[in-house]
Amino acid sequence: MTDDPHALTDDPRRELAEFLRTRRTRLRPEDVGLEPGPRRRVAGLRREELALLAGVSSDYYQRMEQGRDVRPSEQVLDALARALTFSAEETRHLHSLAAAARTPARPPRTYEPEEVPDTTLRLLRTMASPALVVGRYLDVLAWNPLGGALLGEFTRQPQRERNLLALFLHPEADRACPNRAATVAELIGMLRTQVAADPRHPRAIELVGELAVRSDEFAALWALHDVEEPTRGQLRLTHPQVGELNLDWDAYPIPGNPGPALLVCTAAEGSLDAKRLQLLAGRLGTP
Repeated sequence: MTDDPHALTDDPRRELAEFLRTRRTRLRPEDVGLEPGPRRRVAGLRREELALLAGVSSDYYQRMEQGRDVRPSEQVLDALARALTFSAEETRHLHSLAAAARTPARPPRTYEPEEVPDTTLRLLRTMASPALVVGRYLDVLAWNPLGGALLGEFTRQPQRERNLLALFLHPEADRACPNRAATVAELIGMLRTQVAADPRHPRAIELVGELAVRSDEFAALWALHDVEEPTRGQLRLTHPQVGELNLDWDAYPIPGNPGPALLVCTAAEGSLDAKRLQLLAGRLGTP
């Protein structure tokens, strides 16, 4: 773990360099049709091998991995993505990091606090499914009664501590979330994607720094540079009143500037999970 947790997020060129390095070292020569050869001293592809596959000079690629001031074109980025067999999510992330690295450093800007529109709060109150409003960096900003029932004591935490990653990184989370480790990895990938879009945002820097200091698990997973797009996923919880719940969630961006999203959990119609949600709603006195 780095001695300076703030360095995890506020240097776009270093983020781009680390992302490329982690992906290059994961890829074996045989994965891309190269002979491994004897006496390999590095994990994964060599820099010069990747440069050859992407059609760029070794010196140019080396400068990218060193975090130096290079400004790769869209074509070079796409060539690197193909050579590294990137997924669509990883390719978009690569372009996002490169765009941030090309942007000159500006004086600190003022960021308005994330707020939930009154219309969204009204919508929450009408929803029969568990629903949360989650900020860009996974801060939980609002919830309906059934969503609050899933979160439990978490809803009583101070506002700055109500973050989904902080919830699942808690030592007691294993008992409430049987697939906690996978959920944490997914959430960190989502956070990584959001941070790449605005790496100098003070909340991003603060949150990543705090989590890296408090959690070795977070620091190790953050260093992998995995990315996930915050659109949909699965959540498995053990609720003290109704037992295990296997839910699907979808995130719906709230109209306006990039920011909060409405996260709605559902269960397959007629399933045991749906019946357990109905039981929980009945105990809360909600429809």
